[in-house]
Amino acid sequence: MHTSLLKAVGGSAIALSCMAAQADTITVTDIADREVTIEAPVERMILGEGRQIYLLGALESDAPFEHVVGWRKDFSQADPDNYASYAAKFPEMEDIPTFGGFKDGTFDVEQAAALTPDVVLMNLEAKAATEDAAYDEKLDQLGIPIVYVDFREDPLQNTIPSMRLMGRLLGEEEKAQAFIDFAEAQMARVTDTIEAADPERPKVFIDRAGGYSEDCCMSFGPANFGEYVELAGGENIAADIIPNTFGNLNPEQIIAANPDHVVVTGGNWDAYVPGGDWVGVGPGADMETAREKLEGLTERTAMTGINAVETGNFHAIWHQFYNSPYYFVAVQRLAKWLHPELFQDLDPEETLETLHERFLPVDYQPGYWTSLNEQ
Repeated sequence: MHTSLLKAVGGSAIALSCMAAQADTITVTDIADREVTIEAPVERMILGEGRQIYLLGALESDAPFEHVVGWRKDFSQADPDNYASYAAKFPEMEDIPTFGGFKDGTFDVEQAAALTPDVVLMNLEAKAATEDAAYDEKLDQLGIPIVYVDFREDPLQNTIPSMRLMGRLLGEEEKAQAFIDFAEAQMARVTDTIEAADPERPKVFIDRAGGYSEDCCMSFGPANFGEYVELAGGENIAADIIPNTFGNLNPEQIIAANPDHVVVTGGNWDAYVPGGDWVGVGPGADMETAREKLEGLTERTAMTGINAVETGNFHAIWHQFYNSPYYFVAVQRLAKWLHPELFQDLDPEETLETLHERFLPVDYQPGYWTSLNEQ
């Protein structure tokens, strides 16, 4: 064998030996309430959803992709604006192998095994499909553990435990706790005020991805954005109609409820519905175009004669607040729309900017929300 190659192999062996010596075997309880034994800190991980980088980036902002050896390719399609920001700063991420999803049955176990991951990080929503397709058994036979996190199905319940869990896996407990402290403090700025004031609650319709399709209307039940509304001092009109996190309302139900506010979740979905009627809010968004599209959504049958249209309390907010650990920013923004008199000193944009400065790998860009009343 060539001398330089021998040296390289020897050096790699020494490095691996050192890493093994530094690693500890730990047992964690994941968000699916499963006990998982794993070597930590984790050196090689596969992200079962690309948007898990929102979680990972807050813990390893200097090198968020250092330990990622594979990931699902949804990030570039579901949030192309943030993807572009990350790619500009960390171009190496575009060379990371991508996977299909567990839920649609396109995940390649053999490809994953070839990357020798220490762990596959999965979202809780994919658990049933993972087990139905026996991905969990196949990975277990290969000695590759799955760890479940969640900041989508029940973000208020599961985001903080997910962040704490990731902190343990990566050996970044202090950073995880710093993020948790920040999130809880920002939430308290709303919940403490609402509890003390006990204001009258305006009725709110959350229009999930309004304009994404011609159908109307997707919304949220008592969890996720539905819970954000309640915490912000509103009444989610779908809470007693949609039993789970996600569901649909028909136009007659919306007109009968006569919401005082409509909040459309939006984003850049050109990859899915090119040129659609969706409202393209998000980092660096064109606010003039977003407002035009938002105004267009007031003309749908489901919005006929409702208070929110008459008063201009018709808003749009970044859709990915439903699927990221930044939920507290959305709660602040909703609270300021619903109760401007109570939250005159609250600045959600400042909160989001501080979040970027303190924790996130990319710079803040405005554009995450807009409103027809410009409040």
